[in-house]
Amino acid sequence: MPKDHGIGASTKRREDVRFLTGEGRYTDDINLRGQAYVYFLRSDVAHGRITSIDTKSASEMPGVVRIFTGADFEGVGGLPCGWQVTDRHGEVMQEPGHPILAQGKVRHVGDPIAAVVAESLGQARDAAEAIALDIEELPAVIDMKAALAEGATKVHDDLTSNLCYDWGFVEDNRDAVAKAIDEAAHVTTLELKNNRLVANPMEPRVAVGDYERGTDHSTLYTTSQNPHVIRLLMGAFVLGIPEHKLRVVAPDVGGGFGTKIFHYAEEAFCTFAAKAINRPVKWTCSRSEAFISDAHGRDHVTKIELALDADNNFTAIRTETYANMGAYLSTFAPSVPTWLHGTLMAGNYKTPLIYVNVKAVFTNTVPVDAYRGAGRPEATYQLERVIDKAARELGVDPIALRRQNFITEFPYATPVAVEYDTGDYNATMDKLEEIADIAGFAARRKESEARGKLRGLGINCYIEACGIAPSNLVGQLGARAGLYESATVRVNATGGLVVMTGSHSHGQGHETSFPQVIAEMIGIDESMVEIVHGDTANTPMGMGTYGSRSIAVGGSAMVRAAEKIINKTKKIAAHLMEASEADIELKDGAFSVAGTDKSVAWGDVCLAAYVPHNYPLEDIEPGLEETAFYDPANFTYPAGAYACEVEVDPETGKVSIERMMAADDFGNIINPMIVSGQVHGGLAQGIGQALLENCAYDEDGQLLSATYMDYAMPRAADVPMFEVDHSAKTPCTHNPLGVKGCGEAGAIGSPPSVVNAVIDALQSGGKSVTHIDMPLSPARVWAAMNG
Repeated sequence: MPKDHGIGASTKRREDVRFLTGEGRYTDDINLRGQAYVYFLRSDVAHGRITSIDTKSASEMPGVVRIFTGADFEGVGGLPCGWQVTDRHGEVMQEPGHPILAQGKVRHVGDPIAAVVAESLGQARDAAEAIALDIEELPAVIDMKAALAEGATKVHDDLTSNLCYDWGFVEDNRDAVAKAIDEAAHVTTLELKNNRLVANPMEPRVAVGDYERGTDHSTLYTTSQNPHVIRLLMGAFVLGIPEHKLRVVAPDVGGGFGTKIFHYAEEAFCTFAAKAINRPVKWTCSRSEAFISDAHGRDHVTKIELALDADNNFTAIRTETYANMGAYLSTFAPSVPTWLHGTLMAGNYKTPLIYVNVKAVFTNTVPVDAYRGAGRPEATYQLERVIDKAARELGVDPIALRRQNFITEFPYATPVAVEYDTGDYNATMDKLEEIADIAGFAARRKESEARGKLRGLGINCYIEACGIAPSNLVGQLGARAGLYESATVRVNATGGLVVMTGSHSHGQGHETSFPQVIAEMIGIDESMVEIVHGDTANTPMGMGTYGSRSIAVGGSAMVRAAEKIINKTKKIAAHLMEASEADIELKDGAFSVAGTDKSVAWGDVCLAAYVPHNYPLEDIEPGLEETAFYDPANFTYPAGAYACEVEVDPETGKVSIERMMAADDFGNIINPMIVSGQVHGGLAQGIGQALLENCAYDEDGQLLSATYMDYAMPRAADVPMFEVDHSAKTPCTHNPLGVKGCGEAGAIGSPPSVVNAVIDALQSGGKSVTHIDMPLSPARVWAAMNG
């Protein structure tokens, strides 16, 4: 029978009450007394030299408080990159400056040139239009391979070329992989693109800067997934504000998917401008502005080769990828195509030799950074598409080929420097075959054919590295910050708890799932536990939420802090009951002495902690508050198997997804309902990438898909009812909860299953199509079918 509370229960999300009744408090809901509004004048050319900028007439317009240009930020730090990559030659990546407002040149459409602060947004916009701006347009570099050609226009004049780095991993494997491919019984080669995406969370970004002259304190309210990191980056590296003088608050956040991890120019500007004019400054991003200012995702071009022996065992994998960085290095951009991608190229398979080469390239486009999955979707897409192609070339069942090459013994050290602690890939595949009714597919295909449609079945597997860690390892790999997490547990005198966590929620349900853990540990009702996050003034230093790290890393810190609380309360209970601490048991919200009928309630012990009349102060301090920092020993490795069934209309090329199934291993699960919701959201985003979404530039660097009129987001009619299962679980061995993370799985596993299904459908109709690049729009599918 399902649990109704605690770990493993599908407790309804408590935060949804305020969200669904309009009581959420988002950054745009924050309006400070006397605030002014900012409008950014952005470049409408992709590459150009600013020859003149005249703000005199604009500054005299009604309501204008002040106009800022790049000249106002001379001597101010640029936006920092949080990860440094060393290439295969031992050279550190090229790292250009990233000014808050353009200085000398603009490098992509949307690059901010000037900022008008005025009494109203309308007045700021009118004044921005009156700024006299002259830009000498330069040739734009958009195509990555062309950007690396000899004589190509440089995005940054002070760099030697447009190559950020040429990374090889594992470099010692290069020659052995080449030899294995040369000697293989069969080699499958595939060239593919991982299309550029715009994350498009429901809530656009907002920043409100405030300054208190009397205390010299600055406050930034922002839509951020990691307010402590923003405080560190902006305070220490951009504006030079001591952390104790800078507060960053991220209230309710309406979706992020990675795009709200990063430190953006608008945040730094509003903080800077509030001090400069001594009044609050607010910026709210419009949806069209988000397309040219938010970091984009993906945008890789890859050639992958899979070598097999005569018995169809995988012997080697080699990939060469061009990864678009855009015009600047966003906060974590260099890590995405390298350490978050190359280390996952083993997938679920025991391939003995792997070599990954990545050339990161600067272009005159919006910067690219982590987006739901970040590197893991790119690795999975390459691997699962080439395996499917190999199965078709060899004439073998794609499921059987995968099963034959599955890793089956754990722990397993891959040839790309990570060690999977646990997993059971046959179990997830077994579950997938069950819920997908693979045996009944032939009959469903015949029914579709009777209606003139081509039906296809796509299968794929994935593995992900979550809870990015440990700090000492990522430090060696180039991370410029630790990747631990923190929690403070404060118990009130009446027994209620407040958990202050460095993890930030932007839709994951922390306010529901975190109390489930604490309540289970103590044996109290979940309503007695409150979660506080998102404010650097009252939460311990933490690294925020991304990479499916919330429960695996943030939850583990919370558990460690709660364990300290429990240990102390046991001391107090032992004293109150005149017993040995070793004999004290905590269960169902009460302490008891083993083997006796003596007991004392949780609330009574908590009261005694704050009214310490009856215990020796030399042994026990008054109060109940503990903090813990948790730095994981390894990544966690969720894995799964996905299936998709599509129908293709041979007359039009239109693809409709008829069924979508996901069997995931997430380790132990705190709240199954929340987990299913996270998978559903990821599946929808993966389907969006596979069939609809594509960020397209023309040769001059103009974004052709800059609104919802041209950028097709998935809607309800584009997705089926999902069938998800997460019963096949192997708990993580190195965190106290045995959890693995679930937030990115659906977006990682779904794109290759959709594409594999479409290729299967076309081949069933006699079409010799082996690959179509995403998104598989009707036009692309029709063109592939018709040569």
